[in-house]
Amino acid sequence: MFIGWDWATETHDVTVMDHTGKRVDRWELAHTEEGFATTLARLRKHGAPADLPVAIETTRGLAVDRLLAAGHPIVAVHPNAFHAMRSRWGASKAKTDAGDSMKLADYLRTDGHLLPRLEPTGQATLDLQALTRQRADHIEARVAATNQLAALLDEHWPGGKTVFANLDSDIAMAFLTRYPTPGSAAKLTPGRLEAWCKRQGYSGRKPGSVLIERLRSAPAAASRLSGAVVEQLVRVQVQLVQAIRATIRTVDKAIAEATETHPYAPLFATMPRIGKISLGQVIGEIGPILERAQTCEQLIAEAGVVPVTRASGKSRTVAFRFAANRRARVALTTFADNSRHGSDWAAKIYNDARARKKRHPHAIRILARAWLRVMWACWRDGTCYDPNTHEANSKINTPADTLMTT
Repeated sequence: MFIGWDWATETHDVTVMDHTGKRVDRWELAHTEEGFATTLARLRKHGAPADLPVAIETTRGLAVDRLLAAGHPIVAVHPNAFHAMRSRWGASKAKTDAGDSMKLADYLRTDGHLLPRLEPTGQATLDLQALTRQRADHIEARVAATNQLAALLDEHWPGGKTVFANLDSDIAMAFLTRYPTPGSAAKLTPGRLEAWCKRQGYSGRKPGSVLIERLRSAPAAASRLSGAVVEQLVRVQVQLVQAIRATIRTVDKAIAEATETHPYAPLFATMPRIGKISLGQVIGEIGPILERAQTCEQLIAEAGVVPVTRASGKSRTVAFRFAANRRARVALTTFADNSRHGSDWAAKIYNDARARKKRHPHAIRILARAWLRVMWACWRDGTCYDPNTHEANSKINTPADTLMTT
């Protein structure tokens, strides 16, 4: 039997199909506990869960989690791939929930042997992945909130934006809290500003005369809003930025603690310039791929650091790989970019790529691919990364390392 599951936020549609392509059963269920419980019980009437694979257009969510917990093999079908297959069921490419669940079941029946099963991620890795992804979301929120604050200051108090280099720093937040309007800072002098900075523990080493010159040289505000309203707007936006920064610090602490006890951490912790946050991101995103990858090449492809080659007859193109785990690629390339500042081997791979006229992002992906081969070896052998051993081996196996960079 083959199961097609068309998921949604409020209702789902399920089709059961046999090996001949005949629809044996089909029903719609509500996104409720009763709906899931009834559906799982109904599926068990068609066989053991382990013998009932389910095709669904997602890799995560409540439906996937419940099906995995019940013991069903999950075949995650990419929506783009499924859309490209619609013409086999009719030129119109019609779309309905019932039709999609039937098509998914049929696709699984005919092409299931070519589609990978979704393997459950280890608990520790899954937890770490959730933490690092939440951190990435909050970083984006912080950038957005800081940009909103910058736009607010540009319009109503340009000087408040120019005093300190980083607008979302502790000292800048404290300054805007104390001096939220041009009027509140009108009586500031170099001495008063310098004394205030000392009380705040300012470590920028800029004297008060330099800071006050930044403030005074900025364009004068010409806001048509009252001072009270400007103060309210600035204070509220500063509070938002501070709140997001506080959540990031909380998540950073949780990531550091989770990384410290993760079983994969010793394998990669000694890699150059990989701090606790970067290590957590690499384990959280690359770890699940390592757990299911059959070969190093599969690992590299899923991480998105190898191009896609399209060749037919005399035509041959090599293009950027868009179909990949983007979060994994970001985590890996961020580490790779940092590593070249702490490893001669990494710096050589990067510099050689640049010498071949590769752009910076391309050179970083080449370096990331080389690091993935190292990670795969550590994972495969259960050996912790040793910089000295790696350096010695790279000198002996120069041709192999050269092949890694192509």
